Amino acid sequence: MRNIRLLIEYDGTNYAGWQWQKNDVTIQETLAKAIERVIQEKVTICGAGRTDSGVHAIGQVANFKTNSNISSERLIHAVNFYLPHDITVKDAVDAPESFHAQYAAIAKVYRYTLFNDWIRTSLNSNFCYICGFQLDIEKMTEAAGYIVGTHDFTSFTTKAVQEKNRIRTVKKLDIIKDGKYIYFTIEADGFLYNMVRTIVGTLIEVGRGKISAGDIKGILDVKKRKLAGPTVPARGLCLIEVKY
Repeated sequence: MRNIRLLIEYDGTNYAGWQWQKNDVTIQETLAKAIERVIQEKVTICGAGRTDSGVHAIGQVANFKTNSNISSERLIHAVNFYLPHDITVKDAVDAPESFHAQYAAIAKVYRYTLFNDWIRTSLNSNFCYICGFQLDIEKMTEAAGYIVGTHDFTSFTTKAVQEKNRIRTVKKLDIIKDGKYIYFTIEADGFLYNMVRTIVGTLIEVGRGKISAGDIKGILDVKKRKLAGPTVPARGLCLIEVKY
């Protein structure tokens, strides 16, 4: 039996996230149905990250097992034929039988896009959060330094009770301003529910002067969600890469 590894990109605007749900359309379900039409087999799609409703990806990884002998190149074209235009399989390769997209991952990279202007943008509105406040990038970068490292991120998740182990290692957190856009790129060995969006929301509060950069350490230490900033909207978040 073959184990096929996929690289997928999608616009998550019209989907209730990655993971299969009973009463909503999801990326996982839509992808599985397209694959099944091509290979004429039932498949179980395992994704590297369970992106939430409205979250996008250019580097989602998934795998499935099949008895089909269709070549990887033909599989890409055939599956994309049956997929809607907001989901695309970018690559497909045969992987070792033991490969699992989620459990084999050692790190994930997300990017959050902020449009920093008091006049909204229409052309890119599904892929960024529009924030009109003046933001101090230097203070935000200083605050980001406290988040990098190994910490208990209870204060930065909205479902802490569901995660027994809330310790994660943030390997990188870069903030880059390019014109009216501000990009937050964060790499970690794993993420809690809404962790990236809450970190960004907290850094925005630092940039506004509502929270000082030095307060971040105390927010981490106290392990109380109410002390961190708001959870920013899903539309600005994109899964960039999964590392193995």
